[in-house]
Amino acid sequence: MREEEITGTGEPAAKSTHSVLVKAYKLISAYAQATGSMVCVHDQNYMPIPEMFSDIISEKNICLYCTKYRRGTIVNKLQDLHANPCNDLHINAMKEATNHGNSYTYTCELGFVFWTSPIYLNGVFVGSLLGTGYIAKDLTEASKLLSRYSRNEISEEEFRSKLSDFPRGDPEKIKALEELLRICAESLSSGGADYHETSRRRAGQQERLSSRIEELKIQYPAGSEAPGYPFDKEQSLLAALRRGENEAAGELLNDIMATLVFSNKNDFRYIQFRAVELVVLLSRADINPGHTDKSLLVTNNYYIKQIQESKNVEELTDVLYSILDRKAGQILSFQGVRHAFALRKAERYILENFSRKISLQEIAGISGLSAPYFSTIFKEERGENLSKYLNRLRVEKSSRMLLNTDLSLSEIASACGFEDQSWFSKIFKTHMGISPGKYRSQGGVTVSEISENNVSKDYLNKLNQ
Repeated sequence: MREEEITGTGEPAAKSTHSVLVKAYKLISAYAQATGSMVCVHDQNYMPIPEMFSDIISEKNICLYCTKYRRGTIVNKLQDLHANPCNDLHINAMKEATNHGNSYTYTCELGFVFWTSPIYLNGVFVGSLLGTGYIAKDLTEASKLLSRYSRNEISEEEFRSKLSDFPRGDPEKIKALEELLRICAESLSSGGADYHETSRRRAGQQERLSSRIEELKIQYPAGSEAPGYPFDKEQSLLAALRRGENEAAGELLNDIMATLVFSNKNDFRYIQFRAVELVVLLSRADINPGHTDKSLLVTNNYYIKQIQESKNVEELTDVLYSILDRKAGQILSFQGVRHAFALRKAERYILENFSRKISLQEIAGISGLSAPYFSTIFKEERGENLSKYLNRLRVEKSSRMLLNTDLSLSEIASACGFEDQSWFSKIFKTHMGISPGKYRSQGGVTVSEISENNVSKDYLNKLNQ
């Protein structure tokens, strides 16, 4: 349609209707005919498209009754629809569906059921489909309301007669109509299936995040000191991943993000920095054979760039969950490997005893394998030798103790299974890039600078050790 063409409203069109919405009009016409519903296509401003005007002026459009009798407006042109007393209700419902990338069902004051689904073009919202035609309440109640709105100009009996053409909204049928409309919307959306899925996924993440933040508000009321960054939960997150407890890892990530957002709601840049550190941390959990430092650098650089380009907490959280899912798929959790049972027993024993000095022979004995054979299969299946694995666990525990206790370096070294303070300092620096003392004095490893390629100097230092 060209701008100078006349629309179905009898007025010149202000601008041409988006082609995907014209296509939507053709599709939902078939939908309406097949289902007996009243369906409308709305543009990005939540207004019905001009091509639909003749369809809107229909006995099936219950909104015309309210517009006429509650607002005293007879709809003769598209702009008259602004007088609809439920206009805000419909707009808010379409926005809700858009935010969640999903269909949304609701009822108006009269008890009529509506359902809506958004349409996207390359991830950008361009319009909505809105269906109705079924009533959830008893006709008597709706007729009373309409008669009152008309100031008894029309009796309840007359309205009941008019409304009798509307079938009752059986929940199962409405659910099916909603689902079918969503499928139509996704089929119209260019690249929309992914975007719908992304929106639904993010909505779920934000719901869980918001729920945890509300708990923190109760735990730390206004005026009290906000909680510090949960370093201990970072380590628990790594441990959960290594054990293959992916659901628990997701809950821990949610706890970390909720605390981070709750305590730093006005400092998004700081939240981004901490997220970069989480990427670095999660890279340490990647213990698959064949994953070189170079491949990790390329992969993590990609994720760090996504974090740096995130515009809000919603986008940033989604990136972190994507990394978590990827790591969960990569990390060997001893499911389906050749020596699963023996290695699982050994790992459980290691996790319970790594804080003291334990030998290869001791661990191999628990697994039921000879020491040389256990050493060989451990490296094959874990991608690192036993000594390196133990040192990494000990460094992770010592990093928590450095930040959360006042114990001396020698005391921490002893508590974490290191032979002495000198060996502890050497191993710690190898893994963390800085000495234990410096790590404690600066409150952990911080992202000192993000370079032009979106990789922090700290991160590069860790991978180049």
